[in-house]
Amino acid sequence: MRLFIALNLSDGAKEGVYDAARPLREAGLPVRWLDPATYHLTLKFLGNPHPDLTPRVSAAIDEVGGKSRPFSMEIRGFGAFPTIRRPRVLWAGVEPVLALRCLKQDVEWGLASLGFNRETSAFHPHITVGRASPETGAGAFRGLDALVADLGFRHRIDVTTVELMRSHLSRAGPRYSVLSSAALKPAESAQSGAR
Repeated sequence: MRLFIALNLSDGAKEGVYDAARPLREAGLPVRWLDPATYHLTLKFLGNPHPDLTPRVSAAIDEVGGKSRPFSMEIRGFGAFPTIRRPRVLWAGVEPVLALRCLKQDVEWGLASLGFNRETSAFHPHITVGRASPETGAGAFRGLDALVADLGFRHRIDVTTVELMRSHLSRAGPRYSVLSSAALKPAESAQSGAR
C-alpha cells in the first residue's frame, strides 16, 4: 500500500491549473499528461509502510493539523524537474509561504517518531501535471522554456486540511484515495482547546 501525505486542491483550483496548462498539452510534447482529478501537492511520500502503521500515521497527522492554522498560498507558473530542457516532471509551481514550509517541517517531525526518515533535501512545492520518459531526447523539448515563460498563471488557494493518501497504480495512470483527513485549526479553536 503506497502512502503519502498531501494537500488536495479544490475542483476549481484543479480546473484552473488544467486550463492554464493547455498550451503545454497542445505543443505536441512527448509527455503523459495527468488527469486533473489527481492534482495535489505532496508533503511527504511514505512508501509502503506496514498496514499496522496506518492508524498511527493518521493520529500523527491529526496532531500536526491540530497545531497548524489554515493559510493561503498561490499556485503560480510552470516549470520542470530536473531541467526544462530535459524534463522528467512538468509541474505548476506553488508559492513556498512560511506556513507551508512550517507544515511540511511539522509533518516530517511528526512522522520521524514512527520510524520515517526526515527529508533533508530542499522542499520545492509543486503540482505534477505531466511526466516524460527518461529516454526522451533533449531535442524533443526544444522551445519548452519559452512556452513555459509565457504562461503567467496565478491562482490563490486556501489550505484547511492535510490528508493521508493512498496511491493506486494502474496502466491507465495513478488514482488516489483519501485514507484520513486532518483539519487545520483556526486560531480561536486552538486557544479554546488550550483552556
